[in-house]
Amino acid sequence: MRKIFFVLAIVGFGFLSNHAQTADADDNQSWNDVQITVPMTGQFDFTLSGTFRFGKNITRLNDRRIAVGFVYKPNKSWAFQPSYSNITARNASGRFRTEHRLNLRATYRFPFKKFRLSHRSGFERRLRQPRNSWRYRPSLTFEKDISKIIPATKFFVTEEIFYDSILKRFSRHQFSFGITKTLTKHLSLDVFYLRQNDGFSRPGDLNVIGTNWKIKF
Repeated sequence: MRKIFFVLAIVGFGFLSNHAQTADADDNQSWNDVQITVPMTGQFDFTLSGTFRFGKNITRLNDRRIAVGFVYKPNKSWAFQPSYSNITARNASGRFRTEHRLNLRATYRFPFKKFRLSHRSGFERRLRQPRNSWRYRPSLTFEKDISKIIPATKFFVTEEIFYDSILKRFSRHQFSFGITKTLTKHLSLDVFYLRQNDGFSRPGDLNVIGTNWKIKF
């Protein structure tokens, strides 16, 4: 576990101390998700999600995403989530392009009692023009119940890095924090801030305010 923290911390520091980018590399955005989970059995859940991301200082729609998949939970520690995503997003010239993405995520939750720590490895196969590729996305998430301060609420922090097969290097770093508020038995809401550093995409350095509505039947 210490090795995982050390690797992510070193890579994260490298991105945060990256050289200054040009103006077109920066943007303020809003990411908004709706996630539906339907339990099928004690170990399998069906998932469906939709996403709208607004960019150019939150003045236009940058991309929309629809994803479908399932989660397999063999025990309390492990979860495996294969899924398919259909993404329509603006490219660097402002034109919309379609991407088909095959995802596989494996999450391990460490057995701590006073807080929650999880490590996730995500693998993506990206089918798009002009060239297909794949990415590896390891991340760490820390969660802490703060119900004594805000009823039915958790605080979370996530750090994630991206390895790109075309660039053959870790090309992106995302750091986010926020709260998860349980509203009803079937509905919760994440509200978060995310900072992205990416010296290769345009725009790549982002300040993001996001929401994630989670509906569970």
